[in-house]
Amino acid sequence: MTDVTQTHRAPRTGGRGSGPARLRRGPLRRGRGPGKRGAGRQLHGGKLTYAVLVLFTIGSLFPLVWTAIAASRTNTRLAQTPPPFWFGGNLFKNLEIAWTDANMGTALLNTLVVAGTITIGTVLFSTLAGFAFAKLRFRFRGLLLLLVIGTMLVPPQLSVVPLFMMIAEFGWTDQLQSVILPTLVSAFGVFFMRQYLIEALPTELIEAARVDGAGSLRLIWHVVFPAARPAMAVLAMLTFVMAWNDFFWPIIALTQGGEPTVQVALAGLGRGQIPDQSVIMAGALLGTLPLLLAFVLFGKQIVGGIMQGAVKG
Repeated sequence: MTDVTQTHRAPRTGGRGSGPARLRRGPLRRGRGPGKRGAGRQLHGGKLTYAVLVLFTIGSLFPLVWTAIAASRTNTRLAQTPPPFWFGGNLFKNLEIAWTDANMGTALLNTLVVAGTITIGTVLFSTLAGFAFAKLRFRFRGLLLLLVIGTMLVPPQLSVVPLFMMIAEFGWTDQLQSVILPTLVSAFGVFFMRQYLIEALPTELIEAARVDGAGSLRLIWHVVFPAARPAMAVLAMLTFVMAWNDFFWPIIALTQGGEPTVQVALAGLGRGQIPDQSVIMAGALLGTLPLLLAFVLFGKQIVGGIMQGAVKG
């Protein structure tokens, strides 16, 4: 800044508008350099951008809106052509039937326990394992990571029989731990956290913490977890939604009369010679509302964590 000021105060060597005199009246006087043109200006989308966003929003909301419309109608009206495209007057009646027939209160509580425990375990263990693979040096690290990633290539259907035999041997059939324990950690979570921590956690920061006398627990709590918080929020969101909507393994390990989850309870809803589609849609709406409520309450924190991770990356 001093050099520029001295240049401005130098005597003129040419005529009007030449040399340093032009610098004094140029962009530096206005506080804007050529590289800062447009800095601070907000970008605005055009009409085409808004049209595309509106179409995507309508397409995303249509299944949820149609579920609510079908849940508010009768089974006879849903079978007619054309189908209804507006709400009816049987919504609360169908919700009450679905709540009673599917024992939805117990199912929602069980699913909340299962999904919450799986989410906490997956985020915790995946972060620890991802940190170990990303920053620690130990023998066979590459081979172990290759084995972890290789488990993602195995179809889950192949492990159903031995896993069920193990659960039956432990006496955990029709109990919630049979659904929780096999999914407390995931290979995807380990790989995801490892890839994030490679860039987000500098090795110099770990070395500085070691020099300050930080042990392993203090290093993980005060250094690793704060650095991995954005990725942990994203992994928690994905894991919770996946655990909440899981149907394949819970329908095998649990029964509808014991300790069902939401998806297992919905599997037995509306049964009969003619399935009641309106009641089934009402049950599906009840099973979806907690996810929507969680996103409304914590959506800002989730999006903020994603954006923070993008800025740090």
